Amino acid sequence: MTRRSHKIYTALILLFLYIPIFILIFYSFNDGKTTVFKGFTLKWYVELFKDTVIMESLLNSFIVAITSAISATILGTMAAIGIFSMKKKTGDMVLQVSNLPIINPEIVTGVSLMLMFVFFSGLLGFELGMGTVILAHISFSVPYVVLNVLPKLRQMNRNIYEAALDLGCSPAVAFRKVVIPEIMPGVVSGFLMAFTFSLDDFIITYFTRGSKFQTLPIEIYTMLRRRLSPKINALSTLMFLIVLIALILVNLKDYRQAKRGAK
Repeated sequence: MTRRSHKIYTALILLFLYIPIFILIFYSFNDGKTTVFKGFTLKWYVELFKDTVIMESLLNSFIVAITSAISATILGTMAAIGIFSMKKKTGDMVLQVSNLPIINPEIVTGVSLMLMFVFFSGLLGFELGMGTVILAHISFSVPYVVLNVLPKLRQMNRNIYEAALDLGCSPAVAFRKVVIPEIMPGVVSGFLMAFTFSLDDFIITYFTRGSKFQTLPIEIYTMLRRRLSPKINALSTLMFLIVLIALILVNLKDYRQAKRGAK
């Protein structure tokens, strides 16, 4: 394939991926409720912020995503360090076991977690809700953090940590000043993956939320039973723009750091 055909192929793939999003953004400004464009308006954005149910569901989703992502990042980083310190054969075996939640179908994970929470709720007398959803999200997010942190540990030069100990640092100080900066890109990547998967999750949340707790994906599914409101188009557009701006800022930061390193 020629260089021009490569560019055309890449452009077609990008169009295939992003045309649905552009259509969604276009219809978020539609004055009508159908797919017929009746004029430009911002009323759905105004209605969105007036809808207390959607706003509460969105807030619940962010609380669950942030809490579970932070917890999963801490646990996953500790697990990655533990696997890294094991012998290769044992570490590989433990890593394969930790990857099972990724390979396992979500429907199986959701049902099994629901049965476990119902069992313990009968013993301890608690109800399924935000707490059980957070625990469920931590359980499937930890392996993603391990997969992001472990390669950074393997790329790290062990002699740096030992040199810090020889220069008088305690193990805790050497870990904080030497190991953490080395693995921080993997930790950040693991956090972002855990946050994204938690914010987007539907199946596991559906089985572990109980009857009263609502997240945004559950609320959208409930609305689909009636009729999907154009307010969801406005909400999706705002979330897409927030993610796009965050990615641009992160890439600009990486570009500037790479430029400084080159100098």
